[in-house]
Amino acid sequence: MKLIELHILQSFPVSCLNRDDVGAPKQAIFGGVTRARISSQCLKRAIRLHAKELCPELFAGERSKLIVRPIADAAARHGAAADKALEASKKFCDELATFDESAFKKNENILKVKTLMFLSPSEREEIGKELSTLLAQSKDVKALEKKIKSAASKVQEAKLKDAADIALFGRMVATDHSLTVEGAAMFSHALSTHRADNDIDFYTAVDDRQREDPTVEEEDRAGSGMMGTLEFTSAVYYRYVGLNLGLLLDDSHLATLSTKDRQAVVDSFLRAAILAVPGARKNSMNAYTLPGYVLGLAKDKGQPLQLVNAFEKPVSCKNGLMEASIAALKEHHEQLKKTWSIKPALEIAIPDSPLDGFCKEILSHV
Repeated sequence: MKLIELHILQSFPVSCLNRDDVGAPKQAIFGGVTRARISSQCLKRAIRLHAKELCPELFAGERSKLIVRPIADAAARHGAAADKALEASKKFCDELATFDESAFKKNENILKVKTLMFLSPSEREEIGKELSTLLAQSKDVKALEKKIKSAASKVQEAKLKDAADIALFGRMVATDHSLTVEGAAMFSHALSTHRADNDIDFYTAVDDRQREDPTVEEEDRAGSGMMGTLEFTSAVYYRYVGLNLGLLLDDSHLATLSTKDRQAVVDSFLRAAILAVPGARKNSMNAYTLPGYVLGLAKDKGQPLQLVNAFEKPVSCKNGLMEASIAALKEHHEQLKKTWSIKPALEIAIPDSPLDGFCKEILSHV
């Protein structure tokens, strides 16, 4: 497996970047102690959206239940009558992801399916084009029903040319496995390199007109209008991002892209993976920081390998945790290379190399 790997250490201050079902920062037990955790799903979304911002023309995929109208519009652009295009789209989307009849009955303007679908503009266009062709060949939508699912096969013709995000992050379609795409990127849950417990933030909110409120007793008018608590944490996190280049560049993924576009995809992904931060509580607990250390590896063969066991014994240091975490990561990596004869084709690190130089060196191995 030809691989690019990123091993990232990043310190976040007071934050709740990824919440559990009660609104508290997520945690996990590792090495026998409680660690702060950010789920891979949370990180993947932040990275995907950041990559789209960096390269919107190649990261154009959208994940949504609201796919009926866009596909109908595509069919109309290819010559189908608007009403027939809409009916055909509803039938097709019902086959693909189950049309939400209950939402439609509540409001006929709500055209959605029950399962999230990850599609790019070119894929929707190919589906719409096929529906238009089928409508032209059929007397009515009812006569089209037996053939309508075949429109999904036309997605293959889009070749993910504007869907690097689908190629990287994958897509699962239970009703039609031909649309399923294995993601070429791999992500770990971010774990703190040290023991980390959640803290409580007690807050109050002041009613600016409380003195004018006749329902508030005189002795209470100087108090708050409301009060509550939130949980937060702060930690140095280790996270792993891997990229299977062999899969990314094969025929089912981005093989049809030009060399320039492939390079743009990988460059945008690398930058997004390094720079993206989940947006939870970004206004009340702005925790945006940059990584303290990034180890980048290019491997011509082998398997994905995390370095998280550098922190199986929690880091503990009175003079800050980042420096001790970097030292532990480097030591563990050197031990693995020596013990298991691991020989990366490229080994480069930030801040030893600036971001632009870091990405350029890694791209030379794509």
